[in-house]
Amino acid sequence: MTGAVDEERPRSWRERVELERRLVHAAGVGFLVPYLIGWLTWTETRLLLGAGLVVVVVLEFLRLVVGLDHAVYRKLTRPYEADSVAGYALYMLSMAGAGILLPRPVAIPAMLMLALGDPVSGALGDNAADEPKRPVVWLAMFLTCLALALPFTVAAAGPTAGAAAAVLGALGATVADGLPPIVRGYPVDDNLTIPPAAAAGLLVGFHLVG
Repeated sequence: MTGAVDEERPRSWRERVELERRLVHAAGVGFLVPYLIGWLTWTETRLLLGAGLVVVVVLEFLRLVVGLDHAVYRKLTRPYEADSVAGYALYMLSMAGAGILLPRPVAIPAMLMLALGDPVSGALGDNAADEPKRPVVWLAMFLTCLALALPFTVAAAGPTAGAAAAVLGALGATVADGLPPIVRGYPVDDNLTIPPAAAAGLLVGFHLVG
């Protein structure tokens, strides 16, 4: 009986918070929208990303060191994040890192793959954090990331190099999402790995075909 209760508790928790987490996840595209519609320059966008990262570092310090705990944390953090850096902080780190360190044709698709591709994968997947995702989820993630990347890579490098970069970038993001690396017995959060993996594929594609 206890085992059944223990299995039901994570299941009910997941059903309660995963939609909210995916909506928050997708809201990260808000860092890019002002640039894409011409309200901010890319330099200003990078400053915005840097400011967001600073805020997140302060929030995680208050949560983990000071002990600040409030309803948002309790609602949106997973149980295993209680005593470690939360996924939203890793998300902000990788978003800011991509936006600040990478050129726009690489940074923007990599950020979109995390902000919009990962929620699509999450909505279709039902695996544990340390389990590979099902083939249909891999396919959905790849096609979503490819569609997100193509407009930017083709505009930057033309149809051939742009398509190659988009395919390799989407493949990198898909592998990072679908096959979590395990370090010392713990899965590495894909919020941290998707943008670097996508960026590596994008850069290789631009270099090989461009």
